[in-house]
Amino acid sequence: MRGAGVVVTGAGGGIGAALARGFAARGARVVVNDIDADKARAVAAEIDGTAVPGDASKALPAARDALGGAVDVFCANAGVAPVGGPEAEEALWAAAWDVNVMAHVRAARELVPGWLERGHGRFVSTVSAAGLLTMVGSAPYSVSKHAAYAFAEWLSATYRHRGVRVHAICPQGVRTDMLAGTGPTGELVLAPTAIEPEAVADALFQGIAEERFLILPHPEVADYYAARATAPDRWLESINHLQRKVEQLPGAAGL
Repeated sequence: MRGAGVVVTGAGGGIGAALARGFAARGARVVVNDIDADKARAVAAEIDGTAVPGDASKALPAARDALGGAVDVFCANAGVAPVGGPEAEEALWAAAWDVNVMAHVRAARELVPGWLERGHGRFVSTVSAAGLLTMVGSAPYSVSKHAAYAFAEWLSATYRHRGVRVHAICPQGVRTDMLAGTGPTGELVLAPTAIEPEAVADALFQGIAEERFLILPHPEVADYYAARATAPDRWLESINHLQRKVEQLPGAAGL
C-alpha cells in the first residue's frame, strides 16, 4: 500500500475513519470523503491526508485530482440505514438506493476503465452482513445492501483476470453512530456482538493480504449465510422469531 492513492467515502467516523487510518498507517496517500466537512477535515488532519467533503457520489473527480490523477484503491464505505418496510417514504428508499448502491456504480464507472488499462486497481465495498442475510426493521437497508453485494460480486467475477481486485466487507454490529441510531432493534440484534471499527479495518487488511473477496469481521456470518442458502425456511423462521422479540421491546411500535 505504500504510496498508493486511496479514497475512502464516509470516512469522517466509524468504519470509514478506521479504514482511512489503516491505509495511512501502511504508507498510502489517503483522501477522506464525508458529507460532514468538519469530520472529514479532522480525520484528514490526523492522518496527513486530504479532505474532500461532500456527497460520496460526486467526490471522485476532486479526489482523483488530490491524488495526482490516479486512484489505486476506492473504498465505497458511505451508507445510510433508514428504518421501515414498504411503507417507508419513497425518499428514504431512493436515498438508500442512491448512497448504498448507485454511488458504488458511479465510482466503478469512472475508475474501472483506467484500472483495466493499467492492469490493476482495487475496489472495497462496505456491504454489511445485511447484504448476505437481512436486517430486521429496515427493508431499504436490507434490499440496497443485497444489491451492493451483488454489484461487488459482479465486478470481481467480470474483471479479476484483468487485475481488478474487489473486496466486500460484511460485518454485523460495529460500534458506530449508525449502530447507535438503530434504537431497540440494534440493541437486541447487533449490540451484543458489536466490534470496534478498527477490527473491521484489520479484517480488511488481512483479506487484502490473502486476496479474499468476502471479508467477514464476524466469522459466524459464514454459518448464517450457509444456513440461509441450504435451509431457507428454517432460517426465515429464526429471523421471524427475532422480529417477534423486537416487536415486544419498549418503543418498538411499528418495527
